[in-house]
Amino acid sequence: MNEWFAAHTQTKSEEKAAQHLIRQGFGVYLPRYMKRRNHARKIDYIAAPLFPRYIFVAMDIAKAQWRAISSTVGISHLICNGNKPVAIPESIINSIREKENESGYIRVAENESFHEGQAVDIVSGPFQDLTGIFQAMSDSERVMVLLEVLGRHVKARIPLSALRTAG
Repeated sequence: MNEWFAAHTQTKSEEKAAQHLIRQGFGVYLPRYMKRRNHARKIDYIAAPLFPRYIFVAMDIAKAQWRAISSTVGISHLICNGNKPVAIPESIINSIREKENESGYIRVAENESFHEGQAVDIVSGPFQDLTGIFQAMSDSERVMVLLEVLGRHVKARIPLSALRTAG
C-alpha cells in the first residue's frame, strides 16, 4: 500500500529531484504556487514550491527501494525517525490538493488586503485562533504579524491565506 513521505531536497532542486524520482518509479507530489516577483522594475509571477526544499514521495515502504531516495539527484535526505521514514497521513496531502486551482497551483493569496497596524485573526496553522497585528507583506506571499505570546510581542511569518480581518 502506497503511503506519502517527505524528502528534503537540495537548495532550489525540488523540480530536478521530482523528475529523477519519477524516473525511478516513485510517485511524487510537488505543491507549487504562483509567487509574486519584482524583477527588472516589473512585477511578474513565477511557479514556486509551496514548501521550499521539500517534496512528497509516494511508495509502498515494504516493496520500494526507499533507501535509494537519499542518493537521488537533488535529494538531501528522506525524513526519517531513526532508520524508518516517517509517513504523512494521506488526509494532509488531500487537503493541500484541495487548495489547487484549475492550473494545478495552490491558492495562497486571497483578495483580501491588509494594512499596517490592522488586527487580524489567524484561521489556520500553528497560531490558529490567535489575533495579531498585521506588520507587512513579504515577497513570498506571506505576511509578518505581531503576536502576543506568553506576555511578549513576537513577530511571525504567516501565509496570507491563514489570515482574516479580525472581527
